[in-house]
Amino acid sequence: MAQNESEIRYLTPPTVDVKKKKYCRFRKARIKFIDYKDPEFLKKFLNEQGKILPRRITGTSVKFQRKVATAVKRARHLALLPYVTDLMK
Repeated sequence: MAQNESEIRYLTPPTVDVKKKKYCRFRKARIKFIDYKDPEFLKKFLNEQGKILPRRITGTSVKFQRKVATAVKRARHLALLPYVTDLMK
């Protein structure tokens, strides 16, 4: 009563993780300066609580991640972005 390997059936097909290649959107678009006075653009780098998203999630390079962090902090200081919030987006 041994079953062959080919007779094994799965309830759901096995998934194969295909990871997209992360890229720095600033290098791709050749952006040199990140404007802290544009809160709608900076919201793309914040989560729902208002925290800055890490590089491993956004795919931003080290150089531009620092510039994004500085721009977000400046926008927070000028009250263009909140420091903490409940469901910002």
